[in-house]
Amino acid sequence: MNVFIIFLVITVISAVGFIKYVYYFSLGYGFSIAGIAITILILMHESKVSVMCILLILYGLRLGGYLLMREIKSEKYRKFMNGEIKENVSLTVKLSIWAGCILLYFCQCSPIFFRAESGKNMDIFYIAGIILAVVGIFFESLADFQKSRAKSENSGRFVDTGLYKIVRCPNYFGEILLWTGVFISGINIYSSFVQWICALAGYIGIIYVMFSGTRRLEIRQDKIYGCDTEYIEYIKNTPIIIPFLPIYSVKKYKWLVA
Repeated sequence: MNVFIIFLVITVISAVGFIKYVYYFSLGYGFSIAGIAITILILMHESKVSVMCILLILYGLRLGGYLLMREIKSEKYRKFMNGEIKENVSLTVKLSIWAGCILLYFCQCSPIFFRAESGKNMDIFYIAGIILAVVGIFFESLADFQKSRAKSENSGRFVDTGLYKIVRCPNYFGEILLWTGVFISGINIYSSFVQWICALAGYIGIIYVMFSGTRRLEIRQDKIYGCDTEYIEYIKNTPIIIPFLPIYSVKKYKWLVA
């Protein structure tokens, strides 16, 4: 019954994608994660996962709120997205994307659900997961703030200040840290093949989405700033998604399409 209700919550929230299908991955994503965490807290009354649930609620509401405000306030962003995203998508494709998102969002949060079901006490894996999740949320939030501030000061220039000095996609890196923490938090409580598959599918799925998003952003920025010598120097010396890991480009990997 708990699983059914969680899926129902995700289904309702992510249905925002029928307004614009890109919302499946933006507004529907952030608010669905928050909705899942809230539902687990309310239905399962399990204090042993409350810390991670609260972190996911804060994460989801912040991300969803940030994306919603950008959608409302930034006319430049709306015009850009209207040019980039085509809405002439068939109902069949929309339904397929919707179903895929519902499944992915549940699988991402499944380690929290499985731990709540198990009733196990806090342990080293859960604590390590919380630490990673906190660092990831902080990293992503700070990156979004620094980018917004830099763009408000000079909207025509690429961002290379703050966290962007050490990595070109710090918000995506923060997201990777968060979901690594969520996966690790349940690593010693997965009690069946199905639970392992579910947790791994959610983790691998969101990592793939982050690298796919990085590739799209790299291609887009190359089109905009490709003639800027400062930008060319910046991308040669700044890792694209993992700080200090010498991976400077992913655009050649065409399989990173999502």
